[in-house]
This record gives sequence, structure tokens and C-alpha cells, in this order.
Amino acid sequence: MGRIVFLGAGPGDPELISLKGFKLLQDADVVIYTGSLINRDLLKYCRGDSILIDSAKLNLLEIIELFKKFFNEKKLIIRLHTGDPSIYGAIYEQMVELDKSNIPYEIVPGISSMQLAAAKLKVEYTAPEISQTIVISRIEGNTPVPDGEKLEVITKSKGTYIFFLSASMPDKVQNIFFKNGWDPDTPVAVCYKLGFSDEKIINTNLERLKDDIDTNGIERHALIIVGEILRKDNIKVYSKLYDSEFKHGFRS
Repeated sequence: MGRIVFLGAGPGDPELISLKGFKLLQDADVVIYTGSLINRDLLKYCRGDSILIDSAKLNLLEIIELFKKFFNEKKLIIRLHTGDPSIYGAIYEQMVELDKSNIPYEIVPGISSMQLAAAKLKVEYTAPEISQTIVISRIEGNTPVPDGEKLEVITKSKGTYIFFLSASMPDKVQNIFFKNGWDPDTPVAVCYKLGFSDEKIINTNLERLKDDIDTNGIERHALIIVGEILRKDNIKVYSKLYDSEFKHGFRS
């Protein structure tokens, strides 16, 4: 039998792939990668005789036919997706099609760009008494947002909001928050191509968001993070975990 593995490539920095992912790339017979998104330096981990296929110009059925072909040839096939494939990875339809043909597959997670963003920004998304809720979403574009998840509704609550696939519509991000009474001075971080040589981080606020994105010519490959956790002087209360007065199963 062949073997198919959906592998999270991480957010850009080729050193941020998992050790398991690194070993899989070293062993891969075939790598089908999202050429428009991944850092191609990752492909240097592959063997010289590995078959490397850019999926950017392929449709779903063409990708599935490649899976079937190489699976029947008993190859180790790596489907390399940017970040972690569970977040806007477009892997569901590939898995469904493989299920129809009773072809097994595995998934190896990767570091998401939102995790690298927190590291670069030096923030904790779940700061005590500031935010204990993280909302991951996107502005509605070609892919619709389900009615029960309309941003006009869910942004009525406070928390930390992380927008993927929305950098081309910063005005819509602003308007959604303004309609629900958010302070125009609410901090925002725009994180562009994290882990790549041309990465850029823009610290701004809701009021300046569109102007700053336009000024920097950012239209894609960026996260938009909104929330008070970005303002470190908000942190007044520390976690109970290491509080000297707090007892738990490992410390009396």
C-alpha cells in the first residue's frame, strides 16, 4: 500500500515545521505542495529524487487523481499545506474524496500563523481578566459565512478576534466592530507573511486599520488580530497557576 499524509508546513519559517514533519519530508516519494503559500525552502528537506508537484494550478479532481496514481504505486505522498491544515486548510474536500475511494490517509498538524503571531507580538491570547475567548474567523468573500456565525452578531461580545483571509477587506473589519460600539482605539496587529524574509508587523488600531493596510500595500497573506490583549499595560491580574496563595494538586 501507499501512504498519504496531510502535513502542516508551519507558518513560513522552515525551522518551524515539526520534527515528525521534517522526517516525513526526508522520506517522501511525492510532495504535493501549495506553491502559492508555503516557503519553498521546506522542499530542500526532500530527497533529490522526490517528485515535487505544485498544486496551485490544479483543481480538486486533478489532485485526487494524483493521490490515486501514486498511492497505487505504493509511494509515500505528502500533501504539504501551509500553517496547520485544520484552519482554513481546504483539506476537508480532499479527505471526503479519498473516503469515497476507501483510500486511507493521515494528518500531521503544524504550527499555525496565529501561533507565530503571538510569539512575534509577545502576547498571550488568553490573558487573565482581559480575554479568555479567542474567535477565529474571516470576512465573508467568495466563501460565505454561515448565518449563525455572522460577524455582526459574534463581535457583540468582547474577546480576541483573529481574522484569516481578510486583509483585502479591512474596511469591512472596521465597520463590523464600529457597528457594535467598539472603541476606535482598540489595538490591532496586522501580521504579514510571518516567517518569511519579507515579514511585516503593523501595530495599529481599529480607526487606522484600513489606512495602514493600504499604505503598506497589503492585500493578502496577513492576519488581522483585534483585542485588548495586544496592549500589555492592560495586564493587571496574573494567572492563579503560580500564585503563592493558590493550592493545586502539585503544590500545597
